[in-house]
This record gives sequence, structure tokens and C-alpha cells, in this order.
Amino acid sequence: MSIAFKDYYATLGVARDAGPDEIKKAFRKLAREFHPDVAKDKASAEDKFKEINEAYEVLSDPEKRAKYDQIGVDGGGGFDGGAWSAAGTQGAGGAREFHFGGTGFSDFFERYFSGGSRYGFPTDGRGDDAHTPRAHRGGDIEGDILITLEDAMHGTLRPISLQMIHRETGRSETRSFEMRIPPGATDGRRIRVPGQGEPGHGGQPAGDLYLRVRHAAHPDFSSRGSDIYHELDIAPWEAVLGADVVVSTLDGTLKLRIPAGTESGLSMRVRGRGLPKGKSGGRGDFFVILHVLLPTALNDEERAAWEKLRDISTFQPRPARGTRSTAP
Repeated sequence: MSIAFKDYYATLGVARDAGPDEIKKAFRKLAREFHPDVAKDKASAEDKFKEINEAYEVLSDPEKRAKYDQIGVDGGGGFDGGAWSAAGTQGAGGAREFHFGGTGFSDFFERYFSGGSRYGFPTDGRGDDAHTPRAHRGGDIEGDILITLEDAMHGTLRPISLQMIHRETGRSETRSFEMRIPPGATDGRRIRVPGQGEPGHGGQPAGDLYLRVRHAAHPDFSSRGSDIYHELDIAPWEAVLGADVVVSTLDGTLKLRIPAGTESGLSMRVRGRGLPKGKSGGRGDFFVILHVLLPTALNDEERAAWEKLRDISTFQPRPARGTRSTAP
């Protein structure tokens, strides 16, 4: 089966020479527009959101972007899908390849950028031989599955399809099943689906399917283990005087007291508002990273106020760490 080339730059609407900040800005704008929880047409928005995430995952990573750009140079202009067909495994029934549906990733991404392997591999420590169809358990299959942070918070059921193609005969077999994503599924967690791997031989059982959880990039949140991180811009006067703010989380809102004299980059932790921790109980924490946002344009009244503050202030900036202040 040939694999269609994906134009990730077109997906995000950026030029091929776009910088990291431009790519991030384009992603966040599109992600807010097409996030399934806020979009009006949820069905079409979900597909678009997955495409946006896939493009951002590749283009925001320098190594993946360099690899993608090379693929584009070699085949993107007149891409010969046949030349990029996925290699399968060599088993007793001939070479096979596997294609997932419902995991949130395209075949193109799985083929070139997936950290796992979507091709079966034997579990008995030996390679299969087409001329020695001995009885053995079927090989396991591994791949990735993309879920939103909201799905990671609450858990979900995902319909999955798995197509197995015998490349020598052209025969294909498609299985469809539901996969349960438990609440608190962390990024990188491997979930086992028993019996959905390669078929066994000689009466032996089928292998298993392992799908590794990948958290979709979110315009407002990120995850590390069971902890959730949120970056919040605050005004200079909020940093100086302190303020009470309402912060959105994955399951509602919370009130946060910003202390007076807050410096940019301060991390504030709210215990127990991260992802569920599954069998161990409890939840991770919610971290708010504060960034003091300076005004970039001032009207006459604002400029006068800042100048007055400058004239009356007794504040003396601290010397940078690692340097020594000297008298003029």
C-alpha cells in the first residue's frame, strides 16, 4: 500500500522557512479553532485537530523537521507513494504490513516519525521463515495513539481498525474493535490489547497489540507525567501589587492568588489538580508558570504614568547573577 505525502507546512499555513515562534503561533491559533471541545462541528474538527497536531509535532521538533524537509526534497514535489510503501514483516504467510485507523496518526507519520513500530515482531526470539511454518504464537504489533489531554483526564473509548495486508498475495484482513483509554493515561504509556496482534500458527494464539499513548499538543496546557502545566501572562502591576486571577484547568476553573513582587518565570503549584494517578490513587499537580507581559505600545497618558513612576520610584534593579556591581 502506497503512502501519501503530507504537506505539514500547508496544514499549519506557514512558509517552509518559518521560524519556531511562527510555527507555534500558527499551531495555537488553529488548535483553539478546531479543538473538539469548542468547535461547532465536532466530527470534522476532530480530524482537523489531529492533522494540526501531527504537523506541529514534526515541525516543532528540529530533528523531525530536518528529516521531513529531506523527505520533501527527495520526494515531496513529485512524490512516488509506491517508493515509500511501508515495509512489513516476513512471516510464515509472507511479508505483511499493518495500517491503523482511529489512532490519530496518518500512515505517513507512522512510517517516518513514530517512535514505535507498527509492524509485527515475533515474541519467541527467532525470525519467522516462510519455508518453515512451525507452530508459534503470533507476533506482537506496536504503534502510537493520539489522545487529547481531556481524554487523558477523563478516559475514553476509541474505535480502532487494524488492516493486515499480505504483500505477496494482496489479501487483506481488517479487524475493528474498541480500545479503552483509562483516566490518567500518561504520555508514553503503552496499553496492551490482547489478541489483536499477528495471527498465530499451528493452533497457537495471536499476538498482542501495544499502542503507546501520545498526548496531543494543547494550545494552553502541557503534561509531564501526571502533572499539568499552564503558562499565564500577567500585567506588570499584577506582578508588583499582587492579584487574584481565575485560571482554567482541564476540569473547571480555580482561583489563584498571585503574590506581590512576583518575578517572571515563577512557578506556582496547585496540588491535586493534575491527571488521575490510576490505581495508586490521587492526582498529579497543576503548575502555573507566570510570565510578566510588558506593554509594547503606550498612549500619552500611559507613557506619562510610567515616567512618573520612574521619577518617584526608589527601586534599584538587582545585578545579574554571576556579575559584580561596580560604582560609576
